Order: sequence, then structure tokens, then C-alpha cells
Amino acid sequence: MRDLHNSPAPPLAPGPLDPATLNPEPFSPAAERRLLLTYGAGDVGTGMAASLIGFYLFIFYTSAVGLPPWMAGLVLMLARLWDAVNDPIVGWLSDRTKSPWGPRLPWIVWSAVPLGVAMALMWWLPPGSQWTQFGIFVAISILANSLYTCVNLPYSALAAELTTSTFLRTRLNAARFTGSITAGLVGIVLGGLLLRDLSNVQSYWRLGMISGGIIAISTLVCGWGIAPMARQCQQPSHSPGSTRRWFRRAGRNRRFVMVLGLYLLLWCALQIMQTAALIYLPVVMRLPEGWSNWILLPFQVSTLLGLQVWTAMSHRRGRLHALRWGTGLWITGCLLAMVLLPLDGATGPLDSVANVIRLISLVGVIMLVGLGASTAYLIPWSLLPDAIDADPEKRAGLYSAWMVFTQKICISLALFLFGNLMSFSGYQAAAGAIQPDSALIAIRLCMGLIPAVLIALGLVVMRRWPNKGLHLQGQQP
Repeated sequence: MRDLHNSPAPPLAPGPLDPATLNPEPFSPAAERRLLLTYGAGDVGTGMAASLIGFYLFIFYTSAVGLPPWMAGLVLMLARLWDAVNDPIVGWLSDRTKSPWGPRLPWIVWSAVPLGVAMALMWWLPPGSQWTQFGIFVAISILANSLYTCVNLPYSALAAELTTSTFLRTRLNAARFTGSITAGLVGIVLGGLLLRDLSNVQSYWRLGMISGGIIAISTLVCGWGIAPMARQCQQPSHSPGSTRRWFRRAGRNRRFVMVLGLYLLLWCALQIMQTAALIYLPVVMRLPEGWSNWILLPFQVSTLLGLQVWTAMSHRRGRLHALRWGTGLWITGCLLAMVLLPLDGATGPLDSVANVIRLISLVGVIMLVGLGASTAYLIPWSLLPDAIDADPEKRAGLYSAWMVFTQKICISLALFLFGNLMSFSGYQAAAGAIQPDSALIAIRLCMGLIPAVLIALGLVVMRRWPNKGLHLQGQQP
């Protein structure tokens, strides 16, 4: 078996079919199964947290707590900005962590339980005035996001370090996001069961305690499962002043810049749609609130299906081919969501033929969006190791940190602008409030045209990616 610590580093910029990249890591079938299953469990906790925050936190702040939309958007923005700031710090520190279990595993294991507690506290209603609550929400969010980074960033870096096989790296990312989206599916089920009244504060607290326990346990399971492989994984190298040189190199790393641009654009589109979804469904499409929670299930199911479809297509035809097909479906779904006819609110969703047809159309569009949006999870992270391999020091922690850092900056600004757009459009968060036409138009734009434009720009960014033959790396010759 090859010694991973003493093996020579791959060349700086291997060609598409360089023999050095074609041999997969020497894992036995049982070890590979364990690696894929438990690595996938590592994003269950953080995936559930991201899903619950993306779908419900804005609604919690506005409908349950009573914060105005602009203030709720400001909490989300400040939390994301801090989350972005701590990414390079954790990436730098994890690259330099010395441990018998490798540089990443201690961060994952020791942060697991505190992360679960902090994520539960995000759904607690503190006493005091609106500004006191605002300050407490910001403080809790800063703590929770710091711990989230301590788990998720070292975990993300491992996908590039556990193997040099392009195909196995893609499978690791598919396993990761299968766990993440499955957890999001469980989160939506919990939301449907517990959040029947979106203004009931106690139901959010119960949701927080249950999800916090799942987050802590799944993260510990991941740490246990990947420990043997993490001890032998590729290690980042260091030289004096290398951090400053790395920042300059990263800016000149053409592959990294393209992956970064794609990631930012796709995730801004997805985050805007997630935040707008639980407003769009009851307010624009006139679904009862109880239905609005459950109608998100088809999105999660189709996203899971999409991961398998695009993983298989990436293996056979290349990752850029899968990206173009997936984003094409996503853009189509966005444009359809913008023009769908609402249900007749005077009757139940199943009480008239017209409502049944419109409900079926809505579910179909949601599934189309989910199928396409799964590319936002899979493709950028499966391309990132190619950019890391082009750097002789292979500092996966810093590359992952910089990718997540810029993503969170962009998403925080997007959420802040979303909150202000809702306030500017005249949107009223009170249950049963009659919304002005300007608010309905703004919500439709956030579900349709705005994300469609961002997705299209992502395709433009990737038009010069050197993809030829890259999907074959890691296959046996």
C-alpha cells in the first residue's frame, strides 16, 4: 500500500489525462464504503442547520418574534458577515493544526456538541425590547456561525485531501450533499409537524432542541467514521510567508477564480429562493400555511435525485456538461415560478379542478427547480480540488475558507437586500395581511427573474473551463 505521507506531490498543473492523477486511492471496498457513508453524515448536521435557517429563520424573526423585515434581514446579514470573517481564520488554523489524527479531525469532533447547543439557541425568544432581542439574536448567531465554521470548513477541506481520484472526490461530494439534503428533508418534515402555526414561538424552540441534538450526534458519527482515513490523508505544506504568497497565487489561479464565481452566483440564487419560498407559497400562490411547509418536500426529494443524476452524468460526460443541463432546468423552473397562476383561496387546494391543476403545476415546477438546483451543491465543490491541485502547497483549508468566505459575504448582502426589498415593496409580515401588488411582484421576482439571471451569469463565468477529459480522472485505465 502506498504511504500517503511520503509519496511525492503531484505536479503543479497536471494535464487532463496525466497518469499521476489516474490511479485511485488504495482503499479497500469496505473502507471506501465506510468513508462515503460517514463522510456523508458529516454534512447532516450543518446541512440541517443551513436548511432550517434558510427556510424558517426569517419567518421566525418576523412572524413569531415581530421584528420588522429590515431588522430581520440585518440580523441575517451581520451573522453572515461574521461567518465570512472567521472562515479564513479557521482555514489558516486548521492548515497548521498538528495532531495524530490529522489537521482537520480535531476541529470537527471538539466542536460537535457546542454547535448543537448553539444551533438550538438560535430559536429561543429572549426577553426585552426589540433592540435588546436584536442584539441577543446577533450574539447567538455569531457564536453559532463560529462553531459551524469550526466543523464545516475543515470537513469541506477533507474532500480534496482524502483522495487524488477525481471520480472518488465527486462521489465524496455527492455523499456529502446527499446527507445534507436528506437532513434538509428531515428538517422540513420537522417544520411541517412542529410549525403548524408560524407565529407560535414555543414550536420554534422545540424545533431548535430536536435539530440541535441531531446536529451534534451526526457530526460525532462522521468524526468516528473517517478517523482512520483522515490520519493518512494528504497534508498541506508550509513555507515562511506562504500565506501572503498564497493570496497572490489564489488570485492568479484561473481555475479557482472560475469555481469561486460559479459558487457565488449559484448560491446567491439558491439562498434568495429559499428565503422567499415560505412567503411565495402562502402569499403569492395562496396555499394554506400548513400546506406551505409540506410542499417543500418535493424540492428536497428532487434535489436528492438530481445529485445522483448529475454525479452519473459528470462521470460519463464531464462536470461542465452536467452543469449546463442542470442549470438549464433550474432557469426554466425559475421563469415558470414567476408566472404560475395562484390557487383560489376561497376553496381548498383539492376542492376544485382548477386548484388541483394549479397545485400539480406548482409541485412540478418545484421539482424542476430542485432537480436543477442540486448542481449548486455538487458541481462547484467537485471542481474545487482541481484548483487546489494546481497549487504546489495544496492548502485545502485556505482555499475552502476563501471560497466559503466570499460566498457568505455575497449571501449576507443578498439577504439584507431581500429584507429591504420586502420592506420597500410594502410587504406585511402579519398573518392574514393583505399584501399590495408591489409586494407580490417583488416576491415573484425573487423566485424567478433574479435567480435566473444569477444562474445564467454562472454559466458565463465557466465558459472557458478546461474540462476536456477531466471527468475520466480517477478511473482505472
